[in-house]
Amino acid sequence: MMPPEEESPDGDRDGGLVLLQGPKSGSTRKQGCDPFAQTQRSKLQHRRARINQQINKEMRMRAGAENLFRATSNHKVKETVALELSYVNSNLQLLKEELEELNSSMDVYQNESESISVPMIPLGLKETKELDLLVPLKDFISEHYGEEGVLYEKEIKEFMELRQAMRTPSRNEAGLELLMEYYNQLYFLDSRFFPPSKTLGIFFHWYDSLTGVPSHQRALAFEKGSVLFNLGALHTQIGARQDRASLPGLNLAIDAFQKAAGAFNYLKENFSNAPSLDMSTASLTMLVRLMVAQVQECVFEKMTLLRAQNDFLARLQLAQEAARVEDVYSLVHQTMSQPHVKDYVPFSWTTMVQVKSEHFKALSHYFAAIALCECPAPSDAELLEQEKAFLQFHVTMPEGPSLRVLLQDPEERRKLGKAHLKKAIMKHEEAMRIHGLCKILRKMDILQEVLSFAHKRSLSKYSEIDHEEDFFETGEAPDIHPKTHQKPEIKSPNFSQVKVTDLFHRLGPLSVFSAKNKWYPARRVHLVRGENGFGFTLRGDSPVLIAGVIPGGCAAEAGLKEGDYIISVNGKDCKWSKHAEVVQLLKSTGKEGVDIGVITLQGSECPKAVDRKAAVMSSGSGMLKSNKENSRKSLMNSKSASTLLVWSKKSKKSTYSGVPFTAVGDNEAMY
Repeated sequence: MMPPEEESPDGDRDGGLVLLQGPKSGSTRKQGCDPFAQTQRSKLQHRRARINQQINKEMRMRAGAENLFRATSNHKVKETVALELSYVNSNLQLLKEELEELNSSMDVYQNESESISVPMIPLGLKETKELDLLVPLKDFISEHYGEEGVLYEKEIKEFMELRQAMRTPSRNEAGLELLMEYYNQLYFLDSRFFPPSKTLGIFFHWYDSLTGVPSHQRALAFEKGSVLFNLGALHTQIGARQDRASLPGLNLAIDAFQKAAGAFNYLKENFSNAPSLDMSTASLTMLVRLMVAQVQECVFEKMTLLRAQNDFLARLQLAQEAARVEDVYSLVHQTMSQPHVKDYVPFSWTTMVQVKSEHFKALSHYFAAIALCECPAPSDAELLEQEKAFLQFHVTMPEGPSLRVLLQDPEERRKLGKAHLKKAIMKHEEAMRIHGLCKILRKMDILQEVLSFAHKRSLSKYSEIDHEEDFFETGEAPDIHPKTHQKPEIKSPNFSQVKVTDLFHRLGPLSVFSAKNKWYPARRVHLVRGENGFGFTLRGDSPVLIAGVIPGGCAAEAGLKEGDYIISVNGKDCKWSKHAEVVQLLKSTGKEGVDIGVITLQGSECPKAVDRKAAVMSSGSGMLKSNKENSRKSLMNSKSASTLLVWSKKSKKSTYSGVPFTAVGDNEAMY
């Protein structure tokens, strides 16, 4: 992921994450968080949180009992502990079954319209504990940044409020933006407070989405990954609640499931070694495939709304779309049946996926039969196009007459259509049988209704085309070649769409004031302007860098060094100041002189060897490459071989003269 762009507090920039002056009014978290909403979904989430806490308690009891069992040598104590362990394990199993039933409550997340559609599989959000960051961050600010931590209590509390809000995001666009906002803030938190060689002693606690098993890590990556998981889970809930009986609803559902697949895929590719099973590579692979399958299902439903029902080619396309849905759900079922996933995924999910696979295979054969039996034989003008489509329709060509005869002979069409209907009825019955094996799915009336309706429709059509005088044995209909006209797209999260504020921007620009950098204690230097100025050159913005110090000049005698950063002038904070602003402060000083606060990064006491390595010296003038951390460009031009230097910044020009210095770099000016 590209890091958020950083800019001075009064800056603005389009197209990326922008560092703004302060918190936005009407913060997203006020819109995107609704912890008091008494909807079915929030009640479900609260029940899930309660079970997670109970599971955590039982697991702690089990860990203690297991330790005691291993430590003791008393036979009676061992028997008592073994009995206690059996009770704890029994309670854990019951709690996990209760949680599985909650996770299988797909109907809670479905839309409330009266239209009948196959339920989708949404995910519940991962739960997390409250986190108190006040003391650790204040201590780090005092220790690392050398500032009073109490001065940043407001920013720390605002971040904690944001984290609290993102635990209960609303099921809409505002909720998604809330999760994005928090995820983007974690970039700044990581840069400000998590050095590569030290931990803050903070543990991030999260519960597994499906099993409720708690996990914790010090690594901020676990927090980021869990938020990403919830982003994907929230997309699944938004997708499942759409009214798929209309085109707008279907398009929204397709978009939501594609974004869910993108979030899970991004998590799989960018985060590894997660302590919880729901974020393992095997589980995320399964979830990506499940989301893609649900997109494909929505595409099929979209085709049923768009295609003319009495058109032969349109019905062939519907049959192939249904075969494609069956194909992707078969892949999901295979993934769910793998050893690392089988015992983890709820049985109701595995059963639902298998039911859908059989159901859509039945539909593919049903639409093939309808195309053959209800559509009239083609005219001479239509024959060539239908022949071409039918050549690519079956996996293997059906037995019997040639393709041309088959398409033009109503009786041959009826025979093949009857074979397809026979297979459709068998697959419908298999879907209903598998559905009946799962107690949770049997409670879903809408799924039962969809399966029953499709089965009765195929039986009715079979009775309609079945003739009493049919003495031939109905042949085996070949499988239908899967094909889609809208391939699912895995949409990765677009983090730049949510603009965020670096809550801790008062610490200074991240290029210098970050957790990975170390600097010597700030020092205050008093300078009095001499005949030839202060005797140093400045470069860059936010913060301004002392690029060169003239030997024997005022700056050198006062102790300023090349590579120092100016952080204050006469008590005014200059960490975010532009080059021109610092220059103006220096120019406004009188005979009494000026107090300059500076810091020196550790390991950069001699930047000359690095920053000036590529300098090209000449008798009249010289150019240096700009400092990597201060890359804002203001062109420096040398006029003839004199000592006159002209610098330009946004069409503002100032002139400084009187100090002979022949090697002044790009973006530098002498004072």
